[in-house]
Amino acid sequence: MQRGSWIEISASALAHNHTFLEQHLSPARIAWVVKGNAYGHGIEQIIPLAERQGADYFAVFTAREAERLLKVARAKPRVLIMGQIEDDELEWAVQNGVECYVFDTDRLQAALLAAHKVGKAAKLHLELETGMNRTGMDRKALRTALGYLEQQREQVELVGLCTHYAGAESVNNYLRVQKQYKLFRRYCVRLEEAGWPFEFRHGACSAAAMRYPKSRMDLVRVGILQYGFFPSQEVYIEYRQKHRENPNPLRRLISWKTRIMDVKQVKAGEFIGYGTSYLANDPMLVASLPVGYAQGYARGLSNVGRVLVRGQRVPVVGTVNMNMMMIDVSNVLGAQRGDEVVLIGSQGEQEISVSSFGEFSDLLNYELLTRLPEDIPRHVVD
Repeated sequence: MQRGSWIEISASALAHNHTFLEQHLSPARIAWVVKGNAYGHGIEQIIPLAERQGADYFAVFTAREAERLLKVARAKPRVLIMGQIEDDELEWAVQNGVECYVFDTDRLQAALLAAHKVGKAAKLHLELETGMNRTGMDRKALRTALGYLEQQREQVELVGLCTHYAGAESVNNYLRVQKQYKLFRRYCVRLEEAGWPFEFRHGACSAAAMRYPKSRMDLVRVGILQYGFFPSQEVYIEYRQKHRENPNPLRRLISWKTRIMDVKQVKAGEFIGYGTSYLANDPMLVASLPVGYAQGYARGLSNVGRVLVRGQRVPVVGTVNMNMMMIDVSNVLGAQRGDEVVLIGSQGEQEISVSSFGEFSDLLNYELLTRLPEDIPRHVVD
């Protein structure tokens, strides 16, 4: 059955990125972050490709994502749930050896209870509050947590201590990140002195791992980098300045494509699409595409977005609809129904990057990618 659009995932690009990151971030171990449907790329597509490159540690946000991951994993990777997990899902996590963040004492007690019911130790990472002010235990909560842990040592395997840096992608947050790092190190020393062995100290996401090498510690949580994107333009520029011999070491995995569903002539003086947002000043040839904001193409790209047709960059005209959008193909010789249209990716010598979407619509790379609906077919290509 023909779908309105499809996504292609490059296996060779992922292999290239993983090789670079393993070398660049060594000796820290990497937890490959695949939350948000692998940043829109598809958990079912990314996991087997990553395992082929030797990846054996993955991080997700929910128990549902962890379950999807384990269903497609070829080996038995380590899996870390960094966010939401209901109390009844904790038993499943303990039974399957899935690691979990614990960021408050209520969750800790629930995890200990689940471990008792299952008869296996819960594999936990204590998340510590260092200045992000999102989730994480402060000094008082940590003191209480240590009391619970001391009483039930046999019910828990303390895998790691972790935190999250607030805005490592921007130099504006430099002092805040440095303060967080120092506080986190003090917490780690306190736990070590209390006699609690743990495998990992970790706080670095992609941005911190690239900008602050000392923040890598034992484990880094790499998300956006593995998909071929720097966390921000600032991080990219800083990398280029330090590594002029290899200014862009990453390759994009994702291409998003569709086909023209209709072509029609529009007379000068006519409006195109809903309302009066676009007036044809001259006779135009307009093509309709079966993609709209319901498929992840932002309405904010109305009259400003660009796509590729027959190797040419052409503009989006009129308002992006729920399930359709229009493009101006007046200058594309021979444009017709069925022609391939590139929404993200390359065609000929032209490219539409995810970053260009951000420039036109104020969407972050992260936001645009994770908004791509899960039901868009995803295919692995070389």
